[in-house]
Amino acid sequence: MAETADPFWTFTLGFYGRPGVSPACIALQDRHHCDVNLVLYACWVGLSGRGRLGAADLTKAEETNTPWRNSVIERLRAARRALKEEDRTGPVLELYEAAKAAELAAERIAQRRLQLLAPAEAARPESERAADAAANLRLYLRGKDADDTAAPIFAAIAAAAG
Repeated sequence: MAETADPFWTFTLGFYGRPGVSPACIALQDRHHCDVNLVLYACWVGLSGRGRLGAADLTKAEETNTPWRNSVIERLRAARRALKEEDRTGPVLELYEAAKAAELAAERIAQRRLQLLAPAEAARPESERAADAAANLRLYLRGKDADDTAAPIFAAIAAAAG
């Protein structure tokens, strides 16, 4: 799978590794029932110069992603987490690594689907991109009481644009 065909995935690989982003995403997922791919989508759309998402845009993204997340990603995640609790040696370790790879592949498919919904890349000024990404993330987090948990992601948005 070519990285150039997956700009959202390429963004995710870099952004997820920024300080605090990974644990914040997992906490949003586990404590606030957020979809990490939608968190990252909101950030990517803004930081890539595609602008701000509206409520209808996020609704469409959720409607697109939820069936796949529920039927595939969450089941693979549950299997991987169950294997993580086992003594990971020999065949169990191999199965854990395979489950982890399958979950990651499923996440990438979800991101490809979301990428198809993204607004076209626009010539948004660099100076507005962080504000766009933060606004997109706030819109997604609205009503989830998760701003404190997402603080490292907001910091990473500011750092990415700076």
